[in-house]
Amino acid sequence: MTQFFMIHPDNPQSRLIRQAVFIISNDGLIVFPTDSGYAMGCRIGAVKALKRIIKIRQLDYSHDFSLIFSDLSTLQQYAIVDNNIYKILRAYTPGAYTFILTATKLVPKKMLKPNKKTVGLRIPNNKIMLTLLDALDFPLLTTSLILPNAEFPLCEPSAIKDVLGKQVDLIIDGGNCPNNPTTVIDLTDRLPKIIRVGAGDPEPFKI
Repeated sequence: MTQFFMIHPDNPQSRLIRQAVFIISNDGLIVFPTDSGYAMGCRIGAVKALKRIIKIRQLDYSHDFSLIFSDLSTLQQYAIVDNNIYKILRAYTPGAYTFILTATKLVPKKMLKPNKKTVGLRIPNNKIMLTLLDALDFPLLTTSLILPNAEFPLCEPSAIKDVLGKQVDLIIDGGNCPNNPTTVIDLTDRLPKIIRVGAGDPEPFKI
């Protein structure tokens, strides 16, 4: 049975956050708000939940999933972050960016491309998710909520409930969200490279 939590965007209710933590920790699949749209995600290693994401979005296992964090200290456990990269991350997170970084051994091999050890990581500027991720103390494996044959992610909680109400374990209603995906920046080379322009301002990364 899908649960539906209306969580205050500025003052998330601790009781609902604790319940969400329980659902995720027990390999539940959730839909949640971010600063660039609603997304869906699960605990790393939640195999059944991942299969459900793939089925709902009609993806394959080569899809570029991302990891979402509450802070830089946790992020640095999953990616190699030198001083220059740290300065960039500190300046532009939280925010509507996904940064491509070299992964550490904590990132499951299934998330990595053949012959590539990179992964997309982000810290969203969304109070609900920062509070939830801080309570979890581990990242979520995530992807945007773009359904098959749709151009943009679902952004209205009521529509999400109508479409996915029986396919996920929890929908977090944090109000209407933008439907603009993150700006993707590759930081694996000497200079930042813009991979996709989205909600985050790309200007600081233009060469």
